[in-house]
Amino acid sequence: MLSTLYSDIIYRPLLNLLVFFYNIFPGHDIGLVIVFLTILIRLILAPSFHKSLKSQKAMNDLQPKLNDLREKYKNDKEGQAKAMMDLYKEHKINPLGSCLPLLLQLPVLIALYQVFNKALNNHLSGLYSFVHQPEFINPKFLGLVDLSKPSLAFGIVAGLAQFWQSKMMMPNASGQQDTTAKAMQLQTTYVLPVISVIIAIKLPAGLPLYWIVTTLFAVAQQYYIIKKHPQPKN
Repeated sequence: MLSTLYSDIIYRPLLNLLVFFYNIFPGHDIGLVIVFLTILIRLILAPSFHKSLKSQKAMNDLQPKLNDLREKYKNDKEGQAKAMMDLYKEHKINPLGSCLPLLLQLPVLIALYQVFNKALNNHLSGLYSFVHQPEFINPKFLGLVDLSKPSLAFGIVAGLAQFWQSKMMMPNASGQQDTTAKAMQLQTTYVLPVISVIIAIKLPAGLPLYWIVTTLFAVAQQYYIIKKHPQPKN
């Protein structure tokens, strides 16, 4: 039941959009279609992503005060939890605010991943009757890069883009973080981009291309949020 709903509501519409744009784009460049469709979906989901990124930044800005509470109540876990919840309420922050929107977006992001992967391998079953099925999808991007094959360059760029995004959201007062929080921040900033490169260089290049575009879009959103909501001075 759930798989049918996922296919009918998310996967098939995205697949048909991809093929539709491939048919009408000049030169039938699948790379440009992937870039265009990724940006289009990110624009549709922008309010949800914006809410998530804004909540994440608010949590980062609050880290110095949270660290003070951890130190103050280090021997009183119950008092520490209550003080933190009071601080969240005072600043009108939901500690899960950065997670819930991402969970709602996850099915769409997974579907995009599957659509790009299948299209690059010319597996186009599931098209609507009014969408013309091309005889063959040319995997070349700008006539240079075969998006159906792994690309070391695209994999490295995908990792660098993720590093840039993580670095932007690092708390300025990272030196005041407790050991656990600091270790998690370091893993997110430095380890995950390396893992991303290792994974991306083994995938068809069309998938890292999608990864790069969606990450750069997120960087632009984060930059806007940081400029519009600068970190408060202590």
